[in-house]
Amino acid sequence: MKPQHFFMMLFAFSLYWMYQLYNAYWMPILIGSLLAISTANIHKKFLDMFKNDFFAAFASSILLAILLFAPLGYFLTALTIKLHGVNIDTFTIVYEKIELWIGNLPDSLAFIKIQLQEFTDYNNLSSMAGDSLGLAANIGKYSASFLKDAFLIIIFYFFAQYYGKTIMRYLIKIIRLPQQDTTLLSLELSNVMSVVFYSIIATATLEGTLFGVMISIIGYNGLLFGIMYGIASLIPIVGGALMWLPFMIYELSLGNTGNALFISLYSIIIISIIADTFVKPMIIKYIDVNFIKSSTKINELLIFFSILAGLTAFGFWGMVLGPAITAFFMALLKLFETQDKDYLI
Repeated sequence: MKPQHFFMMLFAFSLYWMYQLYNAYWMPILIGSLLAISTANIHKKFLDMFKNDFFAAFASSILLAILLFAPLGYFLTALTIKLHGVNIDTFTIVYEKIELWIGNLPDSLAFIKIQLQEFTDYNNLSSMAGDSLGLAANIGKYSASFLKDAFLIIIFYFFAQYYGKTIMRYLIKIIRLPQQDTTLLSLELSNVMSVVFYSIIATATLEGTLFGVMISIIGYNGLLFGIMYGIASLIPIVGGALMWLPFMIYELSLGNTGNALFISLYSIIIISIIADTFVKPMIIKYIDVNFIKSSTKINELLIFFSILAGLTAFGFWGMVLGPAITAFFMALLKLFETQDKDYLI
């Protein structure tokens, strides 16, 4: 046996056991690394400020924890407490009002009336109460799991920022790609991930703040439901309606027609039309031009579908993984386009 073949067998053997050893940590490692790529320009600004890799990586990690994980942690904890303290009388009032509305629908809407009656019969009051308690238990379990994953992601994010240059130099050395090809791959992935990351933050912050201010005027917890709306807004097309529609129905069930009308009009006109359609693209463009300063032409529709596909395939973290996988594939296609066939084969 040739020495190089024996070496490859040893390497494959060790690679398999490395995978088994760190199997539980691959997702946090991957997410932390991708977030480090997404926020490389923030790390650079901290590096220019502190002139020290450790303090720059530490400051970047603290900022990420504040921007991303602190609101999500608060949201999951507060929502669990709220669901555990839910009052069955609330379900009774809403359920009876909905049944009354369905019963008073005109004959011209008979086809909808039948479907709604079947829905309320299937989702009766006892099942709704039971589901809320089960949901509270599941959210409590997910909260503990999320906090653990968030802690690991922050740790791996810190190491990715702190040792990023060393890791990149080593990878370039072992894959032996020309410098221009390595630069192309890294720039494509970094630019797309940066735009995705900042667009997620901008969308959640802008729309969540607008909804939180509005709902706090009516008397609800603006911070909690603002965060919830910000998270829901990341779901394409129906995300916002998942938040404001239940509030509208609940206010109608209490007889507060004015509040219900205010919630629906504000959510549709101010948030969905003005903020989401006109203001958000301007903010993202401003960030792209003035903060990221990207020269890469990014197809917004492709990013949209990559986020949607990522959420479907991987859950919450799919909004990071989907664009990363798509960007890496597109960068490889561009690399194939610029190279000779003999070089690639």
